[in-house]
Amino acid sequence: MDRPTIAKTPETRKATNMQDYAQTRATFLWDTAEKDIDGFAGGTLNIAHEAINRHVAAGHGDQIALRWIGKKDDVRDFTYHDLQVQTNRFANVLRAEGLTRGDKVYALLGRVPELYIAALGTLKAGCTFCPLFSAFGPEPIHSRLEIGGGNAVITSKRHYKRKLKSLCPDLPDLRRVFLTDGAEDDTVDLAAAMQSASDDFETERMSPEDPALLHFTSGTTGKPKGVVHVHQAVVAHHATGRMALDLRPGDTYWCTADPGWVTGTSYGIVAPLTNRTTMIVDEAEFDVERWYATLEREKVNVWYTAPTAIRMLMKAGAEAAAAHKFPALRFMASVGEPLNPEAVTWSNDTFGMPFHDNWWQTETGGIMIANYAAMDVKPGSMGKPLPGIDAGIVEVTDTGARELTEPMEIGELALRPGWPSMMRAYLNQEQRYQKCFRDGWYLSGDLAMRDEDGYFWFVGRSDDLIKSAGHLIGPFEVESALMEHDAVAEAGVIGVPDETAGEIVKAFVALKPGFEATDDLRLDLIGHARKRLGPAVAPKDIEFRKNLPKTRSGKIMRRLLKARELGLPEGDISTLESDET
Repeated sequence: MDRPTIAKTPETRKATNMQDYAQTRATFLWDTAEKDIDGFAGGTLNIAHEAINRHVAAGHGDQIALRWIGKKDDVRDFTYHDLQVQTNRFANVLRAEGLTRGDKVYALLGRVPELYIAALGTLKAGCTFCPLFSAFGPEPIHSRLEIGGGNAVITSKRHYKRKLKSLCPDLPDLRRVFLTDGAEDDTVDLAAAMQSASDDFETERMSPEDPALLHFTSGTTGKPKGVVHVHQAVVAHHATGRMALDLRPGDTYWCTADPGWVTGTSYGIVAPLTNRTTMIVDEAEFDVERWYATLEREKVNVWYTAPTAIRMLMKAGAEAAAAHKFPALRFMASVGEPLNPEAVTWSNDTFGMPFHDNWWQTETGGIMIANYAAMDVKPGSMGKPLPGIDAGIVEVTDTGARELTEPMEIGELALRPGWPSMMRAYLNQEQRYQKCFRDGWYLSGDLAMRDEDGYFWFVGRSDDLIKSAGHLIGPFEVESALMEHDAVAEAGVIGVPDETAGEIVKAFVALKPGFEATDDLRLDLIGHARKRLGPAVAPKDIEFRKNLPKTRSGKIMRRLLKARELGLPEGDISTLESDET
């Protein structure tokens, strides 16, 4: 079934930050984008200054910067002036406890105000900030602190007692533990320390190449990789927030990602604050009615969320959305994994606008390819490269990387290095870092295609591609076809060895409520996929599961499905949220 392009009206195009993509792309320079931030004398800068202090100095201190909504619906507002004061105090607390420029400060907290204050206060002090997802168990916490050489941790009594306390003797670099709700053993009572700290702090003036953020990403095998980003990344965070998410000063913005993941930091803290928006932070977990009520009540203008959440909203039905009104909502975007075409079409029918998919990685630090507010959307496409980003499809061989130029050729998605938020290192893994670059390209590890109009289409991870009887099959394409069936809530597709075909396609499917896993339904799904995709691409086998294994950021873990199917080592599963039982 062909899906028509979702065309934007002239009125929509005129009301966007980037009205003419081609013109902006032709004239854009990162050197020019640097002029949109303040910086300091001598070419120094600091992300926290760009996010907070410069707005206060410009007279916007009374604007709400962060509206926090607690699990029990209590609300706390922090103006830009409030954040300036609180982050100054936090930086002074770090100094008083012996933390100095270059030290690594980790946070193990849920979405509470202290997390956001700690992130920005750490940067003000010239330390490197590393968020940990609060649902991590002791093993992933230990590995990340050990690999990164964490010097301090901000956490709560509950997390300290259950996860961190027993690890401390094995972490020689860890000098201080701050607790947000009191003190235990030789930890520091953060609230008391903050209360007695000074409101004044001179923000550290950092070199553009000084480390600022440390994010961990899991590999297929082995230990997680520590991805290093520098203060210059703020140039990309600010510009991409404006161009890809259409952020404007005064907007009310809701990024549903947890800061334990790169999206929740780059676009849940930095970009919205540098663009002087009011951020909505909801402490509670996903709930359909709560989310719709929040969008309506808070008059959200820009909403950034994940495909998993969108699929759950779809599952609840359009009538759940119809019970609310969203006149303030102007732009919706999705990230984390490819957004199925069905979800784009559904959102356009339900909200009167589509979710705009975009693509980037922990390693890129910011959005690289996107569907823009003024650009026509092709459902299922990740969009076009940002101004300032040169992307290509390359064939990687033993002799080098060759760019593929014919439309819809499958190859590895690659970028020309040089954008400000590009990772500067895998911490202590220089050889692994260098392997990401070949013949002037950064190799993403993702397979993609580019059509005749310049839109990019995700195919799969390079190690996910299925080769069956001479056909290259992308699992995302098969998953998208299965998702169109009324019974399917989620689908994960892998290749399994076959003596004749090399590999055959196998799908794992989670059903919507009201549908039963029967042989008749299995045959119906296979028939549906064969009709949509043809017999060479459609799955030969379908297995029903109650849930599919996903990371805590919502990505279906195909490699884990494959490892368990074939009895192979599971590798790093520290980011696993749900199992397929």
